[in-house]
Amino acid sequence: MSLLDLVLLLLVLGLGGVLLLRRKGEDRSAQEARELLEAARREAREVLEAARKEARDILEAARKEARDILEAARQEAKALRQEAEVRAKAQREEVEAELRRRLEAAEAEAKKRLEEAGERLKAEREELRAERERLRSLQEELKEERERLKAEREELRREGERLAKRAEALDARAARLEETEAELVRKEEALKAEARALEERLKEVERRLYEVAGLTPEEARRLVLERLDRELEEEKAQRVRAALERARLEARREAQKILAQAMQRQASETAAQLAVTVVPIPSDAMKGRIIGREGRNIRAFEALTGVDLIIDDTPDAVLLSSFNPIRREIARMALEELLKDGRIHPSRIEEVVEKAKQEMKTFIYERGEEAALEAGVVGLKPGLIQLLGRLHFRSSYGQNVLKHSIQVAHLAGIMAAELGLDAALARRAGLLHDIGKSVDREVEGSHVEIGIALARRFGEPKEVVDAIAHHHDPDNAETLYAVLVAAADALSAARPGARRESLEEYLQRLEALERIALSFPGVETAFAVQAGREVRVIVKPEKISDAKATLLAREIASRIEKEMNYPGQVQVTVVRETRAVEYAR
Repeated sequence: MSLLDLVLLLLVLGLGGVLLLRRKGEDRSAQEARELLEAARREAREVLEAARKEARDILEAARKEARDILEAARQEAKALRQEAEVRAKAQREEVEAELRRRLEAAEAEAKKRLEEAGERLKAEREELRAERERLRSLQEELKEERERLKAEREELRREGERLAKRAEALDARAARLEETEAELVRKEEALKAEARALEERLKEVERRLYEVAGLTPEEARRLVLERLDRELEEEKAQRVRAALERARLEARREAQKILAQAMQRQASETAAQLAVTVVPIPSDAMKGRIIGREGRNIRAFEALTGVDLIIDDTPDAVLLSSFNPIRREIARMALEELLKDGRIHPSRIEEVVEKAKQEMKTFIYERGEEAALEAGVVGLKPGLIQLLGRLHFRSSYGQNVLKHSIQVAHLAGIMAAELGLDAALARRAGLLHDIGKSVDREVEGSHVEIGIALARRFGEPKEVVDAIAHHHDPDNAETLYAVLVAAADALSAARPGARRESLEEYLQRLEALERIALSFPGVETAFAVQAGREVRVIVKPEKISDAKATLLAREIASRIEKEMNYPGQVQVTVVRETRAVEYAR
C-alpha cells in the first residue's frame, strides 16, 4: 500500500466519522465523538507509520536491484564495444583492400582511355588537315565565283546601257508616232472634205445618168445602191480591222489590270493547294515543344526557313505556308527531322535547317541530272543543271514544268530528225526553253527574258537562245529550231489531261467550237486544231467575199466568247479560196 493510498484512507475515515456523527445526531455526547475521533487518529498514525516503513524497505530493495542491473549492463556494453572494435578493424582492412583493387583497375582503365584518346586526337588531326585542304579549295572556288560575278555585273552594266539607249530610241519613236498621228488627223479632215465633194459629185453623176442612160430613177438608184453596198462593205471590213487592232492594243493593258484584280480576289481559293504543306506530328502535346518557351522555337524556325509555321486546332498536324515550294520543302524536311530527333531548341533548329538546305541542293542537282539524262542532253554546265532541277518544284496550269520540258525535248528531237536537222541540238533547245521559270519568282522580268540571259551566261549555242526567245513567237524566229520547240511546246501543253482538263471535256470543247463555226451561213466546213486553240473555217467563195470573211471571223469569235469557257484564247481563221480548173484536150 502506497502513501497516497493511506492518506486517502484517512480522509475516508475522517469523512465517515463526520457522517456518523451527523447520523447519530445530537443523541450522542461530545465526549464520545472526541473519543472516536482520537481512536481514529491513533489508528491512522499507526497505519501511516507502517506504511512508511514498508515504503523504505521497498525503496531500498529497488535501489539494490537497480545497481545490479546497471553493473550487468556495463559489463555487457564493454563486451559489445570490444566485439564492435574487432569487427570494424576487419571491415576496415577489407575496404582498404577493395579500394586498392579498384584504384588499380581505374588506373588501368584511365591508361587505356588515354591511349584511345590519343588515337582519336591523331585521327581528328588528320581530318582537320583534310578539312583545311577542302577549305583552301573552297576559297579558290569562291575566288573564281567572285571573278565570274564581277564579269556578270559588267555584263549587266552593259545591258543596262543598252536598255537606256533602247528607251531613248523608244522615246524618239513615240515622238514620231505623235507626229504621225497629227498628220493622220489632218488627212482625215481632208478625206472628210473629199467625201463631201464626192457626195456632191455623186448627185451630179446620178442626174447625168438619168439623162444619158435613159434609165428610170428606180433602176439608176438600184445600180448606184448596189455599187455603194460593195464599197461600204469593203470600207466596213477595213474599219473593223482597224478597230480590232486598236481594241487589241487597249485590251492588253486592260486585261493586265483585270487579271491582277481577279488573281487577288481568287487567290484565297487556291492558296491552300499551292502554298501549304501539312506535316503530321505524333501528338498534340508536340505542338507546345515546337512553339517553345515564349515562342522562341517557332520564331527561330520561321526566321531560318522563311516559311510561316501555322499551329492551330488541326489534330495531330501543323501547316507550313509559303509561296516558294523549295523553301516549303526545306522546312518540311527540317521539321520532320526535328520531330524524329525530339530535341527542339534554336541551336538544334539552325543545325537541322542547314542540313536540310544542303540535302535540298543535292536533291535538286540530282533531279536536273536525271532530266538531262532522260532527255538525252549532254554537256550541260553544273549551274545550268542546278537551275534545271529547280523546275521540279515549278508547275504551270497543274503541269510539272520539268516533265513538260523533257516532253518538249523529245518531241523537238523527233521532229528535227525527221527534217534532217540536228536532233541533239533540238533536244537541248527543248529541254532549256523554260529555264527562265526556275528563277522567275526571284528575278525581275518574264521567263523568256530571264531564260535568254541565263542561256547567254552559260554559253549556250545561238540556236538554243533563239528557241528560248521565240518559243511563244515562232513567226519572228531566226532558226528552224525555235519553230520546232514552239510546236513541241504547244503539243506538250495541249495534249489531253496535261493541264487540268479531262479527255471528255477536251473533246466536248473541240466539238462545240466546230459546231459554232458550222452554224453560220456560207460555211462549208470547220476544223478545231491545236487542241482547241484555233478554229479554221473554210467558206464557199461564191457566197462569202473577202470583206465578208473578216466580218464572219469576228462574228464567230464573238459567239465563242459568249457561249464557251476555255483557257487562254481561241484564234478564228477564215479561209476563202477560189480555184479555176480547165483541161487541155
